[in-house]
Amino acid sequence: MSVLDRVRWPADLRTLSRSELKTLAEELRERHIDVVSRIGGHFGASLGVADLTVALHYVFETPRDRLVWDTGHQAYIHKILTGRNERFPTIRQHNGLAPFLSRKESEYDTFGAGHAATSISAALGMAAGRDLLGRSEKVVGIIGDGAMSCGLAYEALNNAGHTNRDVIVVLNDNDMSIAPNVGAMNKYLTTMITNPVYNRVRSEVKSLLQKAPRSLGDVVEAVAGRMEDGVKGLLVPGMIFEELGFRYVGPVDGHDMDALVDTFSRVRTMGGPILVHVLTQKGKGYGPAEENPVKWHAASPFDKISGIGKKKAGGLPRYQKVFGEGLTALGREDPRIVAITAAMPGGTSTGTFASAFPDRFFDVGIAEGHATTFAAGLATQGVRPVVAIYSTFLQRGYDGIVHDVALQDLPVVFCLDRAGIAGEDGPTHHGALDLSYMLSVPNMTVTAPKDGSEMLGLLRAGLNHDEGPFSIRWPRASVPAEVPQVDEIDEVAYGSWEVVREGSDLAVLAVGTMVLPAVEAAEALAAEGVEATVVNCRFVKPYDRDVLARVLSEHSAVLTVEEGTITNGFGAFIAREILDDPGLPTPERMETHGIPDRFIEHGPRGILLAELGLDVDGIRSRMSRVVRREVRSSLESA
Repeated sequence: MSVLDRVRWPADLRTLSRSELKTLAEELRERHIDVVSRIGGHFGASLGVADLTVALHYVFETPRDRLVWDTGHQAYIHKILTGRNERFPTIRQHNGLAPFLSRKESEYDTFGAGHAATSISAALGMAAGRDLLGRSEKVVGIIGDGAMSCGLAYEALNNAGHTNRDVIVVLNDNDMSIAPNVGAMNKYLTTMITNPVYNRVRSEVKSLLQKAPRSLGDVVEAVAGRMEDGVKGLLVPGMIFEELGFRYVGPVDGHDMDALVDTFSRVRTMGGPILVHVLTQKGKGYGPAEENPVKWHAASPFDKISGIGKKKAGGLPRYQKVFGEGLTALGREDPRIVAITAAMPGGTSTGTFASAFPDRFFDVGIAEGHATTFAAGLATQGVRPVVAIYSTFLQRGYDGIVHDVALQDLPVVFCLDRAGIAGEDGPTHHGALDLSYMLSVPNMTVTAPKDGSEMLGLLRAGLNHDEGPFSIRWPRASVPAEVPQVDEIDEVAYGSWEVVREGSDLAVLAVGTMVLPAVEAAEALAAEGVEATVVNCRFVKPYDRDVLARVLSEHSAVLTVEEGTITNGFGAFIAREILDDPGLPTPERMETHGIPDRFIEHGPRGILLAELGLDVDGIRSRMSRVVRREVRSSLESA
């Protein structure tokens, strides 16, 4: 029987010997590799924290003690150790384990984490709640895998460090960006400053100095403090944390189980704010992931021996790839164009632009708020910034969008990847809200293309638009048709709609990804004797008033369809415009169809769209119901 077979819960783990802990970490890595190679998922980060995860659950009495994970893709190993090993192969699958941490799923998931840099703030809140309620459990926030580039982490550190509240922060440093090599002196210092005897003496000396004559005590204490800080400042990269009010411990080798257990056992007995700096290797234990941690951050199913992906080659490219190549081609036409992303050059394909124009590309790290205001600053100088960020992540930059870009009428183009249903990454990554939040911003142009060619036509329009910000959204999906070269694609006329199908019984106002399914649904409905007009409402704001007026005058029933929340979305916006504009005919019946007012769980994009009625069959059914209701209403009024 393997060690992992004996460990179902963390309490089982705490019965193991040190040598068994090391074996367990290796077995956990093998389990992780085996499952993710078959089903896909986040990969490298969890491999890197296997030893760390084991050590934390061994030393701390979870779930009484709270482990607060950051960026939940680090927590696959945590899930295996907390009663979910049997279900682990369902992770990110429809109706399976959540892709990130979920308080609904387990008491060991103390805080939901899908976006980066939340762990320190949440941990401090838990520690404050613990103190208010008179409890004594330990609270440990684990941050890393790039999250320290996010300003939220430093806001939390600044607040926590000067409260003197008992809270432990573990910095999982997997890129060596702020650490020197781990050597004998570092190990010695780490051992020294966590040693109980050293800390007891330190406290007693401080107490004695406070009782000494004021002048003498101040001088001696200051000299002693400077000596300690001076030595540590020369040899340990922890002074910034010390200045923020934390007791710095480390660096600690994150793959040395004995060092981890010894360090955390000592830290557990210490009080006040403490930061433990742990050095790990992303992708540890799997050769290809160790060599290329960026590529192996997440993986589609692959052969675990060779590392070669199992997906079949061919097929149409994804929107993001078309965007990256198109933006690069436009960059050759106009040297004013620059690209900005927030730690996602691969996910947004802005890396293509970066390769061609490295001086005109800016990856600002996990700092979406900074990205928007940085873009605003560039725009004031006549530069044309294109900000490419996932729809759900751009929510973090909303204040900058409103006050720094839109209020100043600056021509920044926002390109929102993963808009709508994002698939297996679930509710933290679905981009359901961007139509609503962009529509509410004065002077913001809001657009959504029906295909890849129209996306590039709208990108041209956005780059040529001088009067304020311009947004374009697209899904996590392949383009529905081949896309010509950019120089063959014309700019989409500003504010224009496109009638793509004519009918007499019903008008469907469709946005972006819903246009082509709506056309297909209308064709299917025609076989039942119902003819529908379908309009491509590619400009959500400003809308094409002339086309809307004509459609309303010719149809008594209207259905809006969008891959976004119906709460304050396109349908609600158009309904209000119709009611407020006396020059627009009012339809006898108008309904909205989109993502309902609730969070949508994870699963394949196609399955989720079908469940929401946003596939061809769902749209056809909804169109049919609108027509039937409209006919019934007419008969009743007659």
